Amino acid sequence: MSGGAKTRYTRAVSKHLDTVKAVFDHWAQNGRADGMERGHTPVARRAFDRLELAAGQRYLDIGCGNGYTVRWAAAVDPSVDANGLDLAPEMIDLAKRKTDAGNARFVAGAFPSPDVAGPFDAVFSMEVFYYLPDIDAALAAVYEALAPGGRFVSTIDFYGENAASHSWPEDTGAPMTLWSEAQWQEAFERAGFGEVEQTRLTQTFDPAAGAERSWIHDVGSLMTLGRR
Repeated sequence: MSGGAKTRYTRAVSKHLDTVKAVFDHWAQNGRADGMERGHTPVARRAFDRLELAAGQRYLDIGCGNGYTVRWAAAVDPSVDANGLDLAPEMIDLAKRKTDAGNARFVAGAFPSPDVAGPFDAVFSMEVFYYLPDIDAALAAVYEALAPGGRFVSTIDFYGENAASHSWPEDTGAPMTLWSEAQWQEAFERAGFGEVEQTRLTQTFDPAAGAERSWIHDVGSLMTLGRR
């Protein structure tokens, strides 16, 4: 890459990250972060449990939002080193206010960050990786940050097979990369992950609850799990 091309690429990445950061800072301020916790928890908890986090292990949530999975990790055992990283400083401030566990730590910044160094036994991400400007580089960085035998779980709602999500970039004003299930699997494999597993995590539809049936009941969230 020539010097001029590298400069243009750097500026494009910086603009991309600034746009995403502004969206999530706003969501932290207007209460949407807590709404995301409530909405994501039924699926996020199932994905988190696939990490099989144990005492004495190190955990990282990339794009931790208000810190709810970091609190789950910290509650597994006081010896767990639970870390949360988020691009939006307002999200990190919110996570710190909501968390009193002594084994939880939150850092504001883009992934990968020198302030949150591996190796980690378990890495988690909920509704984040399609926002990243270079997904292949980020997946490779996750792989390198894992301890041997470590697991990474990424769960997303914005993907090719979920047609209901395709308007989200325009709706939110945030840049996103739309990949199919197969493209996500291939990207995990390119990064070096072995035993890549994918599944759709749906929520049970309860007509008595008063909510309308939607994509979360039929299409669901895409969970991709990779092991080092």
